[in-house]
Amino acid sequence: MENLDEQQFEALVVEGLDALSDEIVDGLDNVVFVTEDRPEDGSLSVLGLYDGVALTERGQYGFGELPDRIILFREPLLAVSESLDELKEQIHITLVHEIAHYYGIDDEQLHELGWA
Repeated sequence: MENLDEQQFEALVVEGLDALSDEIVDGLDNVVFVTEDRPEDGSLSVLGLYDGVALTERGQYGFGELPDRIILFREPLLAVSESLDELKEQIHITLVHEIAHYYGIDDEQLHELGWA
């Protein structure tokens, strides 16, 4: 897959977010979506990351918390995609996967649902 720069990649992520159904997005609260080139360890095997406290574990969650972050990693996503359409599909799958973690759905449940 040709190399997209950060702005082009970020535009595809925004497009992917806009395409998600309202039922997925409407429940998101105090979450930011960011893009980074790679995970901190430099790995190309991690496509995305949910960094926060899942809704199911929030308890006394209230005002003043930093937003949870959903991170999509540009270089790993480019590495697994052979075309622009495949990249868009991988971005969609990664967004749904990481948003599911926000809702407290773990990898095992995602696998059962066909999203892991």
